[in-house]
Amino acid sequence: MDHASVGSLRSLRARNRLAVLRAVQRRPHSTRTDVARRTGLSTTTVSSLVADLLAGSVLVELDGRTRGPAGGRPAGMLGLNPAVGSVIGIHLGHGETRVIVAGLDGIVAAEHASRADVDHQPTTTLRQVASTARRLLDELRIPDGRVFGAGVAVSAPVLASQRLSSPPMLQDWGGIDIGARLGEVLGLPVRVGNDATLGALAEWRLGAGAGVDDLFYVMLSEGVGAGLVLGGRLHEGATGAAGELGHVTVAPEGHICRCGSRGCLETVVGARALASAVAQTQGPERALSEILALAVDGDPGARRLLADAGTTVGAALAGLCTVLDPRLVVVGGAVAAAGDVLVDALRVALDRALPPVTNHAIEVVPAQLGPATEALGAALLAAEAAGEHLTRLAGEPTTTTRSSDGRRPAGD
Repeated sequence: MDHASVGSLRSLRARNRLAVLRAVQRRPHSTRTDVARRTGLSTTTVSSLVADLLAGSVLVELDGRTRGPAGGRPAGMLGLNPAVGSVIGIHLGHGETRVIVAGLDGIVAAEHASRADVDHQPTTTLRQVASTARRLLDELRIPDGRVFGAGVAVSAPVLASQRLSSPPMLQDWGGIDIGARLGEVLGLPVRVGNDATLGALAEWRLGAGAGVDDLFYVMLSEGVGAGLVLGGRLHEGATGAAGELGHVTVAPEGHICRCGSRGCLETVVGARALASAVAQTQGPERALSEILALAVDGDPGARRLLADAGTTVGAALAGLCTVLDPRLVVVGGAVAAAGDVLVDALRVALDRALPPVTNHAIEVVPAQLGPATEALGAALLAAEAAGEHLTRLAGEPTTTTRSSDGRRPAGD
């Protein structure tokens, strides 16, 4: 065989290796059959490539196993080797920051959350999250050369240029280039995205929406937002504002919203609005966590409050669902920790408000990934930008020097 043919075969194998790596990165805990289905490669080819990547310590077999068809032999699940590389995920909420360190497939290695006045203290907030990220990396003993980027989830629309399109949503952040500021401190490329959109990315890849390519993620926290996955792609809109559910007017004569409008959904079902609603019976200082605990303990007032919130959100979602026809609505965020009382009311209200010609089989489920959902989505955004590293891994020969324990170092 001539050199051109050999080179062509090597190039094809490298492209197929990259396809396998990308498939596992985007859906960790995949089986070989899953990878074959998503890449379009034959199961024989996938098995050969996976064996190659396992031998090179790029992929690993995970502990969890799933039964094969008709109850046959269990099928091994695959993940990226954590040693391949890491990314940082940061969520800047209105009153809290959260920082995680995760592998390129989104498996979280460390996490830290802190209360902070994010809206009004941008410089202090950015310094705090950068310091936290560095501390977590040091505790995990991850060298700088194995960290490939950071992602930041913010409570504002984000333009394709990575600038905030509506700085007033984060009140004192106008003119601040978050990516550039953090990138300079961390020495890493930094991607920025809307928090609800990145929450949708996380739940779609790793949580309640895995395998569903048309879904809405509804984030109910200090703010209210929605992330959209349509046709297997994140939908952000022309200005990054797709899914700003919290600023849909639901009470025209209601309270003024921080966005400058009146009666937005956020002024009715956001965390501050819920705390205000129980002030007469529970006192003005009730935190959201206390209201949720009361509901879990069966307090009738707290349960009624959260059921009403679910009803209001379900009605507000109906128009969006009528137009875009999703298969699934995933309910996340701090308020969603109320559990069935809110989700059940949302489900009933949504079904009641949908017109007869619309899909009434939309499933409504609670999110699965917990408080770190948006930070995890930010980490996945950073991992997507680490494609050059995966491409290099995919093109590496399998004859690299092995370590003393018989494994080949990944990504050196």
